[in-house]
Amino acid sequence: MRVKSSFYIFMLATVCFACLSASKSALAVEPETRSAPGQANGSEYYILGLGDVIEILVWKEQDLSRTLTIRLDGRISLPLVGDVMAADRSTQELSGYLEKKFSEIIEEPAVSVMLIENNSKRYYIIGQIAQPGEFPINYPLTALQAIARAGGFNEWAKTSRISIVRRNMGREKFLLFDYDSFIKGKHPAQNIRIMPGDTIIVP
Repeated sequence: MRVKSSFYIFMLATVCFACLSASKSALAVEPETRSAPGQANGSEYYILGLGDVIEILVWKEQDLSRTLTIRLDGRISLPLVGDVMAADRSTQELSGYLEKKFSEIIEEPAVSVMLIENNSKRYYIIGQIAQPGEFPINYPLTALQAIARAGGFNEWAKTSRISIVRRNMGREKFLLFDYDSFIKGKHPAQNIRIMPGDTIIVP
């Protein structure tokens, strides 16, 4: 009887331990994953910049709604709230901030911010190119696509010595794009994505 009782006690302890382990596993929850600032569901929001034209709509407050250009100091001016920093914020972030500011004055404000004109996200292309000048970045663009957008090369362009000048942390960096090698399947990594402020030089 003692052996049988000990066996029952051992089996009961084993079952209790298994149940306890299962409970801990069930309670374990993976850490919450959050989007990085300026992102939603893995996609980037548009970040406002100097010269962008935006429309601010305040529901049922027509006198507060207006179309504005972000000034060189990165700010916009609005009735009741004064100067507001708009640059380096997404339209969603600016909308939320304005709702908070207006809530100090009017009841339950609903504010929406829309981009009307993109003037801050631009690149430049100069040299032996059909249509040199300034171009907006309205969609992801590679060096090759930027050249095609500008009409392609002039007859005497040195297409193996194209440079992309990029300003980063206050310093200018020269990036090489060897078109001749690229079309032969060499150095595909040189066909980089064009960033705001880039200058493409075609000698």
